[in-house]
Amino acid sequence: MAAQPRFWDPRGERFGTPTYPWGLVPLGLATRRQLRARGLRPGGQQVVAQILWRSRRYNAGIRAAYLYRLDLAKPVRPMTPAKWAALAKANAARRLCPQCRRDAGYVIPTSLGVCVTCADAPSLAA
Repeated sequence: MAAQPRFWDPRGERFGTPTYPWGLVPLGLATRRQLRARGLRPGGQQVVAQILWRSRRYNAGIRAAYLYRLDLAKPVRPMTPAKWAALAKANAARRLCPQCRRDAGYVIPTSLGVCVTCADAPSLAA
């Protein structure tokens, strides 16, 4: 008899919610990203299951993705002109350098906090 995968718990007895390992999710369930790729959103429904997998990237070592029912998912709401304008304004603010007050033409890296020209300025003066 083959051993069951580590995160196999379709009844939710061990993890509290039905749990599946990576790649063994039943049909009719999808993650948020998978819903979005189909033009859908959860639409207020509760999480019905989860996927668990081991990861060396994160301290906890175990990652989770929540699953939603496809039949209860709703279509994504269309963007209104006001939302498009707000998004454009927010993206423009991310390109504005707080030091030189110029549009950098790219999103300012959060690691620098200023445009590359301003970040390199102290090293150029030395």
